[in-house]
Amino acid sequence: AGFRGIEIFENDLLLFDQSPKEVKRIADDNGIAIVALQPFRDFECMPAPEMARNFDRAQRKFDIMDALGTSTLFICSNVSAQAIDNRVLASEHLHTLASMAAERQIKLGYEALAWGRYVSRYEEAWEIVRHADHPQLGIVLDSFHLFSRGSNLSLLSEIPGHKITMVQIADAPWLDMDVLQWS
Repeated sequence: AGFRGIEIFENDLLLFDQSPKEVKRIADDNGIAIVALQPFRDFECMPAPEMARNFDRAQRKFDIMDALGTSTLFICSNVSAQAIDNRVLASEHLHTLASMAAERQIKLGYEALAWGRYVSRYEEAWEIVRHADHPQLGIVLDSFHLFSRGSNLSLLSEIPGHKITMVQIADAPWLDMDVLQWS
């Protein structure tokens, strides 16, 4: 189809019966770069024991990224019932993760899922990313999540280009239904 790069969705790796290194070989054989791995789910604002596990889980994601030959990871806003509603804490957790990622030259993008528990709009995600203030952390802007929540797009012009990790364009018919099912 002429694509030069693709994102790898983690579920695709789980369902594929070969290793991430084999996925990279297939992509290389077809002249396609793996531009990102996604999603890293339910990361920020978890209680302390879960956060310790989440930081360990991040290191394993970084290892998978190394095998895939990609240096960008997308973190989607937390949907867990255990999540804590605290944007300052979210910024702190993402700053720490970005510092870990920097050691491996990995760039992170934080994305507001339209069905996120406490962060469901890009405006909220941008506030967290801005306060985290780390050069390895940016925002992922997905047209589905923006439009499904009726976001005010005027704030987009205030986000510096270097803080936009990725823009994802998705289309969907306009339907009146739960956003997760609609997605």
